[in-house]
Amino acid sequence: MSMPLPRIAGLFLVAFLVAAGLVWGFWPRPVKVETAEVARQAMDVAVEEEGRTRVKERYELYAPVAGYLRRIELEAGDAVESGQVLVELEPLRSAVLDPRSRAEAEARVRAAGSALERARNEMERARAQAELADEQFERRRDLLTRELISRSEYDQAESDQRAADAALEAARSAVQVARYDLAAAEAVLEYSAAGESGGPAETVELRSPVTGVVLKRFRESEGVVDSGTPLLEVGDPAQLEVEVEVLSRDAVRIAPGGTVYFERWGGGQAIEGQVRNIEPQGFTKISALGVEEQRVLVIADFVAPREAWERLGDGYRVEARFIVWSREDALTVPASALFRRDGAWSTFRVDGGEAELVPVEVGENNGLVAEVLGGLAEGDAVIVHPDDEVSDGAHVESYH
Repeated sequence: MSMPLPRIAGLFLVAFLVAAGLVWGFWPRPVKVETAEVARQAMDVAVEEEGRTRVKERYELYAPVAGYLRRIELEAGDAVESGQVLVELEPLRSAVLDPRSRAEAEARVRAAGSALERARNEMERARAQAELADEQFERRRDLLTRELISRSEYDQAESDQRAADAALEAARSAVQVARYDLAAAEAVLEYSAAGESGGPAETVELRSPVTGVVLKRFRESEGVVDSGTPLLEVGDPAQLEVEVEVLSRDAVRIAPGGTVYFERWGGGQAIEGQVRNIEPQGFTKISALGVEEQRVLVIADFVAPREAWERLGDGYRVEARFIVWSREDALTVPASALFRRDGAWSTFRVDGGEAELVPVEVGENNGLVAEVLGGLAEGDAVIVHPDDEVSDGAHVESYH
C-alpha cells in the first residue's frame, strides 16, 4: 500500500526544517567584542604619591639658660614681627627655707659677723705693729746717717717695716673678705622665697627671628624650664614647599626642574609646581600592607600664584602628580587592548569583521593608554579586553 503524496511532502518538509535548524544552530557566529580606535593625542606618564606641605624656614625657640618662664600669651596662628619679644625668662626663684634651714642661715650670719669683728681687731693690731715698725725704721735711718749703727741693723729695720706694711694690707683684705661673707650669709635670708627681692629681676628675652606666625607652642604656662627646653616654633606660611615620599624606583625618573601637579588638596583645580630637589639618601618604610619599601624625599615648590594656594598651611595633605614623560601628538592605543604573547606585546586588530593578531612595538605606558611605535596605524580598530573566544582569524562583531 503506497503512502499518500501529501503525507510524503509533509515528512520531507519536517526533515528539511530539522536540518536547517541544525545547520543554523551549529553555524559559527561572530564574537561580540568592544573596540577602540588607535588615535593621536596628548599623552603623559606620571608618578603619583601623597605629600604634605611644610614651611621652608621654620625656627624653634629654645630656652638658652635655665630660668623661670613667664606665661606665653601667644597662640598658634598669631602673627609675629621680626625682632618682636616672644618669650621672657626670669632668674630661678629662691628656695623656701624650712625652720632648720632658717636657723642654720641665721647662725651663719652671726658667725660671719663675729668673723668680721675678729678681722677688724686683727687689722688694728697689724696697724699698730706697722706704725711701730715705721718709727723704728726712721730711728735706725737717723742713727745710720750719724754712723752709730751698722748697715745690717738698718737693713733689718727696713725689712721689718715692709713686713708690717704687708701684714696690714693682708688684715685689710681679710676684713673685706669677712664683710663679703657676712653679706652672702645675709642674702640667704633676704632673698628667700618668703623675703623681698629688693628690686626688679633681670630677664632674658627671646625675639622672633622672622616675620610670620606662631606655628606651634610647646609651653604655655609659667614655670621653671631647663636650658634647651623648646618653647615656640615660628615661620612664614607664605613660604611653603611640599615634601613627597616617592619609591626609589620612581624617584630615578624624576628630575630637578620637572613639572608636578598637586591635586585633591581641597580646592577646585590642580596647583602647578616644580621639583626643586631630590634628596640623595633613601630610607626604608613599611607600607600599609606590611611590605618594606625604599623611599626618597622629593621637595617641590609652588609655581602657581600665591592666590591659588593661600588656603594651604603647614602640614596639609596633597596628592602630587610628577610628569616624567609627555608628548603632544603621541600615537596611542588603549592599554587594555595589549597583552603579552611569546615575550612581546600584541593586540587584535579588526579588519573586515575578522580579528587579526598583530605584534605591536610599545613605548611609554601610563596604565590607560600606551604609545605605539610600530605595528599599528592611526585609525585602526583594536579589540579592548579580548577574552579566550577571540583568536586570530575569528569573526567578530563590535558593539562599541
